[in-house]
Amino acid sequence: MADCLIIIDLQRGLHTDEAPLYRLDNVLRITNERIADYRQQKRPIIFVQHEDQELVPTSEAWKLMDQLNNRGSDYYIAKTHANSFYQTILTKLLTDLKVREIEFCGAQTEYCVDTTIRVAHGLGYKLSMAQGSTTTLDGTELSAEQIIRHHEAIWNQRFLTFFNR
Repeated sequence: MADCLIIIDLQRGLHTDEAPLYRLDNVLRITNERIADYRQQKRPIIFVQHEDQELVPTSEAWKLMDQLNNRGSDYYIAKTHANSFYQTILTKLLTDLKVREIEFCGAQTEYCVDTTIRVAHGLGYKLSMAQGSTTTLDGTELSAEQIIRHHEAIWNQRFLTFFNR
């Protein structure tokens, strides 16, 4: 288990009937299992929320998905870039919490999750992820499943270590 769990952009506005996130129920199940494990060990849980013209702070689209087991005692980071570290308080928070190892999950695999993983790796953090704990939308050239498998293959043992739940 890492020092903290970071959950990226599991927000209501990213999943619609017209554009559903791939295997979202499974990702939410895994994420909530990981949240429970971190709570039991009294380790920090950080929720990152993207803000833009479609995800306006406090709007329904911006809010975290109802199925997530988040609490007021968790940490919350607002971001406006795919990089969760860029112009946010994330680096300071991780330093204050003495975090060296991070576990990630969330959305979207090829955007905010990928960018944040690569930046965290470059900053020297040791990273891990439960297999199948990110999601995305089908693209114009690749299906969501292909995008996820492609990124997991790149991340595996280069940027992070995968484990099975």
